[in-house]
Amino acid sequence: MNKIKCECGHVNPEGTVLCEACGKPVEKNQHIDGNEKNKLLNMRYDGSARRSQTYNKTIVDKTWNFFSSVKVGVWLIVLALVASAIGTIFPQEMYIPRSVDPSQYYRDEYGIFGQLYYELGFHNLYGSWWYILLIALIGVSLVICSIDRVVPLHRALKNQRPKRHEVFIQRQRLFGKTEKVSKDDIKTFIEQLRKKNYKISEDQGHVLAEKNRFSRWGPYVNHIGLIIILIGAILRFFPFMYVDEFVFVREGETKVIPGTNQQYYIENKDFILELYDPEEEEKFAEAIVQEGGMVPKNFQTNAVIYQVKGEVVPGAEPELEKMKEGEIRVNEPLKFNGYALYQSQYQLNEFKSMSFKLHPADNPDDAIGTFTFDMTDPKKEYDLGNGYRVVVDQYFPELKLENGVPSSESNYPRNPAFIFFVYGPDIEERETSFLAIGANIDPGEDNRYKLSLDGVEMRDVTGLAVQKDRTLPIFAAGAIIFMIGVVQGMYWQHRRIWIHPKEQGVWIAAHTNKNWHGLKRDIKSALDQTSINPPEDQQELS
Repeated sequence: MNKIKCECGHVNPEGTVLCEACGKPVEKNQHIDGNEKNKLLNMRYDGSARRSQTYNKTIVDKTWNFFSSVKVGVWLIVLALVASAIGTIFPQEMYIPRSVDPSQYYRDEYGIFGQLYYELGFHNLYGSWWYILLIALIGVSLVICSIDRVVPLHRALKNQRPKRHEVFIQRQRLFGKTEKVSKDDIKTFIEQLRKKNYKISEDQGHVLAEKNRFSRWGPYVNHIGLIIILIGAILRFFPFMYVDEFVFVREGETKVIPGTNQQYYIENKDFILELYDPEEEEKFAEAIVQEGGMVPKNFQTNAVIYQVKGEVVPGAEPELEKMKEGEIRVNEPLKFNGYALYQSQYQLNEFKSMSFKLHPADNPDDAIGTFTFDMTDPKKEYDLGNGYRVVVDQYFPELKLENGVPSSESNYPRNPAFIFFVYGPDIEERETSFLAIGANIDPGEDNRYKLSLDGVEMRDVTGLAVQKDRTLPIFAAGAIIFMIGVVQGMYWQHRRIWIHPKEQGVWIAAHTNKNWHGLKRDIKSALDQTSINPPEDQQELS
């Protein structure tokens, strides 16, 4: 790193535009010949060197310079906004039916565009690897941009000195000369500035009046807030910080709660649905009629939360310990250990079990045997005694017929259908029966025996959203810090006024990062009681 020594004796880092000690332009980095001699100084960071404008040799330098560019940061944000906008064209995966395959759903519903939408990961945008990478790159850009500018800004603000080179004074935007002035006028000017909350520092008769230096840090406080918000967004991809899952639990069923690392289970003790009565609720009568008489007044799940006791052994039933019991209603979640269970959906009258009887085809009342098919624990074969048995060849939980071919839309028993093989001592090979709700078809005309529905047991199913969000405090902290930076940089301005004494007169120069009108007003009101000429705006004169 090549040091630059100024005529004042101060040694500046390479890339410095204005000497850190006296403010004299560095000839190597500042045009001072010809028409450029009187050009206003570039006061950004008071001419301190920025790393991105100094080094460009190694791959680290080039990477640093790339991410330190504001244009790169803006383009990354634009790409994230465009991707987020595209993600709203079709519904995200969390909003489509949970029982369907996403790849098939997007292709069937939206055609080739839906398939492309799925293949590119837009169906689960905020969880796709490339969107996470894009957010991370924005964070990297913010960090590097901030460091690249904070270091020279800190160096510049630390070196605020009253005594500055004449070229530095003359080439400020606000500059004025007064040929003859008394010491009392200068003292009056300084006292008036002090009353306006300017901090006064002196060096050999040279004076610097400064206020609101802290406002220069406003944009970087914004950056810190944004970085914290991005960290919170990235942490949402880690289960120990954020969980957003869904679980269906049937009445009487105990099931592991997803997203809890198999440490917690829930038992659905009972599901309760209350409907509005049009005779009692007159104000809802019209809505009830429109909805066919089914307007929920309340639906809730009476649940018990269990915690696994000891270690989880793969393949073994865990030992559960009751931890909490409560009711889950809409907007009234059941909370435990940072998790919250919200009432989200329900399914009434789902099939729990179906009973069948085998009888002669011509005599339904003469039952040879019965068996019960349990939807939660289906068996492949049922022994009816006396040499008769029934084998379940195919089971369709939710029957769907396409061109006469049966299939199942989901694994939930909403419209079950079966293909049974019947074996017996007086059956040569086997007989085949197809049973569904409202249908009992015997493919063989010579079937001697027939299976009939003998009973049905129903139960309700509750749908619960499982949520845990430990990132909210991080988002809140980032938002608060961001707003502090906005207020800090918006409502205050860093103002500096230099008083440069001459043999019989005085030079006045001033600079601010914004709101030049306010700075001019401060100077004018402070000079009203003196004979010192107000500085002129050299930018307006040019």
